[in-house]
Amino acid sequence: MTAFARLDIPEVILVTPPRFDDPRGYFTEAYVRERYAKNGVVADFMQDNESLSEPVGTLRGLHFQAPPFAQAKLVRVVQGAIYDVAVDIRTGSPTYGKWVGATLTAEGREQLFVPRGFAHGFCTLVPNTKVLYKVDNPYSRESEGGLVWDDPDLAIDWPVAEAILSDKDRVLPRLKDYDSPFQQD
Repeated sequence: MTAFARLDIPEVILVTPPRFDDPRGYFTEAYVRERYAKNGVVADFMQDNESLSEPVGTLRGLHFQAPPFAQAKLVRVVQGAIYDVAVDIRTGSPTYGKWVGATLTAEGREQLFVPRGFAHGFCTLVPNTKVLYKVDNPYSRESEGGLVWDDPDLAIDWPVAEAILSDKDRVLPRLKDYDSPFQQD
């Protein structure tokens, strides 16, 4: 049975699908729309994205897309392990500016559902980590945004002291300097 666990921000859901082993290997149902929707993972996913991060400590994020191209994500690891983080950036939310994190591993098959209105990022815990994630809206360069990974006001407890970042991620703003277009529903 697929396990669904709401984190401290209840809109963010940790999902663990079952694994069925036999002498040939294993089988898992990585996503079943009806089952997921009944448990709060509601999104019309339309695209799968994949990233490979070679060195340990690679940090991607904290990213989001603003409306009208806001994205919900369902994130999973197919090789390696990550520490995955979602930050609530919905104004008017009682958890605005708060974050939740979870370790996702290929072996454990965990997935993290990150709804619209959240900044998302992850840090690799082992070399050559491959991440797959579903999104429910297409990418739009004009709508992309982000927050700096080490914003002291967020105080995210990343598992690395120094992250390996893209040039773009080094210059992202702090939450206090960002005028969020997201509202709590």
